[in-house]
Amino acid sequence: MISTNQFRNGSHIDVEGTVFKILEFQHVKPGKGGAFVRTRLRRASDGAVIDRTFRAGEKFRPVRTEVRRMQFLYDDGSEAHFMDSETYEQLTFPEGALSDALRWMKESDEVDVLYIDDAPADLQLPSAIDLSVAETQPGVRGDTASGGGTKPAVLETGARINVPLFIDVGDVVRVDTRTGEYVSRA
Repeated sequence: MISTNQFRNGSHIDVEGTVFKILEFQHVKPGKGGAFVRTRLRRASDGAVIDRTFRAGEKFRPVRTEVRRMQFLYDDGSEAHFMDSETYEQLTFPEGALSDALRWMKESDEVDVLYIDDAPADLQLPSAIDLSVAETQPGVRGDTASGGGTKPAVLETGARINVPLFIDVGDVVRVDTRTGEYVSRA
């Protein structure tokens, strides 16, 4: 059993038969009354994020997690198809469960698939990924010298982000996959 004092960001717990990933937690010791733990949890089944408070010392069933390397094959509009890099076994995910991660993935990209209790549950993307700019407006002469400002751009995967004015079509940019923001040129 896992106690609330063993919580770690990114670990998984079973709360009343539902598996959650701990996004963040905070131990709170008020001046009056018992201590408690305030958490932000993501439900593994559908990705919904909830806030939940537990009493200090409350116990939960630990969840066995495993990461397997897979190759993203294609997205057919309703499902995303992956192939295990070692066994060549194919796997499909409903597109709705992965819509945020699919924004950053190209066909044949390698990703880590998280298995929870031997069932595929989620994708783990790197924190930053390099993608080329497919379309953007040209920077207006004089705007780039001031160094400020952004403009919208469409990346090769179809994702839309804001980039600095000096970025042109064909440039490769590094994007933070957690926030969807431009980081730097690659």
